Amino acid sequence: MKLICLTFLLSLSLMVNAQNNFKATQIKFERVEKAYHEKWETLRKFIQADGFGDQFSMLINAYKSEGKLEIWLKGRADNNYKLFRTYDFCAHSGTLGPKVIEGDGQTPEGFYYINVFNPMSNFHLSLGVNYPNTVDYARTGKDRRPGSDIYIHGNCVTVGCIPLTDEKIKEVYILGVEVRNAGQERIPVNIYPFKMTNENLKKYSVQFPAQASFWKSLQAGYLAFEQHKTQPNVSEVKGKYVVK
Repeated sequence: MKLICLTFLLSLSLMVNAQNNFKATQIKFERVEKAYHEKWETLRKFIQADGFGDQFSMLINAYKSEGKLEIWLKGRADNNYKLFRTYDFCAHSGTLGPKVIEGDGQTPEGFYYINVFNPMSNFHLSLGVNYPNTVDYARTGKDRRPGSDIYIHGNCVTVGCIPLTDEKIKEVYILGVEVRNAGQERIPVNIYPFKMTNENLKKYSVQFPAQASFWKSLQAGYLAFEQHKTQPNVSEVKGKYVVK
């Protein structure tokens, strides 16, 4: 029993060190260090003023039609997310509707998470999104490539990504580093075609009838978040999103 306890404590210590080392590793990169120097003191003051505490989690909602990216934060003792910042896309690519194949210039639509931190990006700083997922693969089919390399990044150019200014990506990036360092393994990134009210869904479904069924599945996640301010419980089932 003593050996088991010691093994557990050692594993826990290694996990904590790995989390704490994430920020230390990131801040060794010049652009990340500069972002912290320029942005973190002010951001931290607002975080404290808004009551999120020293450790918090993050969720990202993005809306293509409105060109808005929302950062939602939740303190460790909180049950619900609160809106912290809203950033404008500084460029757009493609039209409404999900990304289907490589090279179509479309920004994906669906439920994703951050899977890459790139401190040496060609687009200043960038946060990778785990596109394509199983829903995307099902849409693309066996004989076509769905594409990849979807990021939230700086530099104000895009062929399917979500671009912010360099100044804004600095803030989003270091907020991501903070929550990842505190132990949040997955930062949700929910990308919607528009604010998915019933009125908007009806309007845009007339313009893009082929997307109506897919958008209805996204709306379920949107409405769940609007009601509860928690990440919706979304599963990928047989090529479709199912919100429980």
